[in-house]
Amino acid sequence: MLMTRLQQGRRTIAFPKGKLPVLPPRYRGQPIIAGSGESWDLGQMTFSPDENVTYSPDFRMAVSKREDLRRSLEVCELAQGLTKEMKQLFGRSLKLRQVSAGGCNACELDLNVLNTVVFDLSRFGIQFVASPRHADGIVVTGPVPRNMKDALIKTYEATPEPKIVIAVGTCAISGGIFAKGPEHSCGVDAILPVDLYIPGCPPHPLTILDGLLRLIKKIKI
Repeated sequence: MLMTRLQQGRRTIAFPKGKLPVLPPRYRGQPIIAGSGESWDLGQMTFSPDENVTYSPDFRMAVSKREDLRRSLEVCELAQGLTKEMKQLFGRSLKLRQVSAGGCNACELDLNVLNTVVFDLSRFGIQFVASPRHADGIVVTGPVPRNMKDALIKTYEATPEPKIVIAVGTCAISGGIFAKGPEHSCGVDAILPVDLYIPGCPPHPLTILDGLLRLIKKIKI
């Protein structure tokens, strides 16, 4: 076992230090829309093939305000950190309760990947906990169908103040492909106040990690 460890070497990525990680050519990151000044909503995109869209390898897409996802080509305001008072209260750690509100399990799987040795989320003091009573905030995935709405609200209410809400994935941000369905909410922010939006269908683990680190001010650029 020791020999195997030595042969494998370091498996955890250096991010956010050093150069940005290079993702595979098939990865669909920050979209580039054909047509100068054309407005679009990153919070509604499913990142499917489109002749009018070119996808860049840039995984940095998390924002603090919903309107920052509705933008033109030239504007890209990435997520801002917590206020000084909130950061002092949370200290150097952030405990989160994940709520799967009707998701397809894609966003949930990429959240789970953050706990593997490759990303090692806990090295930043960020951990997922079993109870909202032990959490500083909740991470919501899925379009929030009617039968999950009360459960989501109760989870939020059980989380002690002050608390944060993070919407992960297109469904949680806008309802995604279910947005016009009568059984689904048009985004978590129709129910709860959201502090961080992480777009993607599903978002890459690096997109989620980048957003979380910007939130706790471990990335400032």
